[in-house]
Amino acid sequence: MSEQSLPRDAHPEYADTLPEYAERVLDVAERIPPGRVMTYGDVAEWLEEGGPRQVGRVMALYGSPVPWWRVVRADGVLLPGHELEALNRYRAEGTPLKEASRAAEGHLPRLDMRRARWDGDDRAEGHT
Repeated sequence: MSEQSLPRDAHPEYADTLPEYAERVLDVAERIPPGRVMTYGDVAEWLEEGGPRQVGRVMALYGSPVPWWRVVRADGVLLPGHELEALNRYRAEGTPLKEASRAAEGHLPRLDMRRARWDGDDRAEGHT
């Protein structure tokens, strides 16, 4: 995966306070098409820097102005504390889900990672 940068003013709400790595993570989150997701590890791999924990930390601290629900855990479990908001967004965007079994805690679905995962290639989505 290779990096494609957005303008440095893409996140004006943070002005000069946003660390460069955080800005790059948020830029990737903004590129993920509706109905698709990337894992924390996918984002780090795409940037060729950091790892899942670093990406997760950036999303926790700075992710609210971007489509945070599109950067997810690799197991497809919805973000604790934000499950219902994320689920509403996934359903609105048509993100593939796996319905929860009756035994699943909270009966919440998981993301269908096989179908929802995006590899960062705009061409695969019909973009140029």
